[in-house]
Amino acid sequence: MWNKTEKILKKIFKNYGYVEIRLPIIEKTKLFYKSIGNVTDIIEKEMYTFLDKNKKNITLRPEGTASCSRAFIENNLSKDIKQRFWYFGPMFRYERPQNGRYRQFYQFGCEVYGLNTPEIDIELIILLNRCWKKLKIENYIFLEINSIGNIESRENYKIDLIKFFILNKKKLDNNSKKRLYTNPLRILDSKNKKIQNLIKKAPILFNYLDKNSKKNFNYICKFLKKLKISYKINTRLIRGLDYYNDTVFEWKIKNKKFLSQNTVCAGGRYDKLIDTLGGSPIPALGFAIGMERLISIINEKKKNKKIILSVDIYIISNFNKKNIDHIKISEKIRNFFNKLYIVQDFNIGSIKKKLIRAKKFNSKIIIIINNKKNIQIKHFNSFAIHKISFNKIINYLKIYFKKNK
Repeated sequence: MWNKTEKILKKIFKNYGYVEIRLPIIEKTKLFYKSIGNVTDIIEKEMYTFLDKNKKNITLRPEGTASCSRAFIENNLSKDIKQRFWYFGPMFRYERPQNGRYRQFYQFGCEVYGLNTPEIDIELIILLNRCWKKLKIENYIFLEINSIGNIESRENYKIDLIKFFILNKKKLDNNSKKRLYTNPLRILDSKNKKIQNLIKKAPILFNYLDKNSKKNFNYICKFLKKLKISYKINTRLIRGLDYYNDTVFEWKIKNKKFLSQNTVCAGGRYDKLIDTLGGSPIPALGFAIGMERLISIINEKKKNKKIILSVDIYIISNFNKKNIDHIKISEKIRNFFNKLYIVQDFNIGSIKKKLIRAKKFNSKIIIIINNKKNIQIKHFNSFAIHKISFNKIINYLKIYFKKNK
């Protein structure tokens, strides 16, 4: 399932003009402090950070955007016509392993640089919508979007948000009190139900956005409606990383069993990140798909369906450790048919038992090898077994698979 899903994603990304970028697993710790923000769960609790032999702080990457942006700056890719990149690989966060959340997990992500019009925000959502349709899971997830505006808008909002939380300080848990003066927006991400009820009465960030942010967001929403892409505006959607601005979005799993681990894909715009990391000011945006959660949706969708194994050629023989003719013959067949699904049965037992096993694999062709001179062929839905010489078997298979493509 993993290979098939990766193949589908890569094909769609290629179709949209994205190219692969490969990122290192280990980065300097200061990269994530600069990009993600000091007062976030990732920095405070979740990073795997070590001292190397030169006593320099290094970290196993917790996400891909910071690494990709660092590579973009260091390799001077702003002068390259390639603006769209995709990456795939393991990320690492120290947290309690649970369903859909692991200490080593995989992300399929993309980053776009140098484009600041809302059309590219829309294209990312269209691209993802195409992925879900191709994977046939569009009815199992839903889209939430929001705009968190620019830095100035958020600073004005923070002033009123802090005032609100101070008035309700007795209702805050210890973690929220800690966040109050360092990063109050993180309180909005709280999973505490009492805090969530309190947040419903808090000021809404959307009301503090400037005209340009509101205009872009309304344009995106209008466009999505025209494209008949369903979405829900969630004014409390902030994202857990400090580098975001304006458009943010999350695709969430509808199944309630996933609870807090229901976000399968998240992203948005981060126009100030390249500047923050020391590069020239360049607009940017992107997203990451949590592969484990994506696979879990696909498996959930298919759990009531019977998985049917199917192979092209199933090879059985009278197993004899001293005689390896059956292996030689199998390898010669693979030389001619290297794109077919060919399974050789090495189980000990009678030919009769092996024929029963071949049926479980729904084998199109069953080849029975007794010795070099005695080779038999059986078709899946036929009782007839007929002999064939090895010299003729390759040609026989060529004709069969040409007719049954």
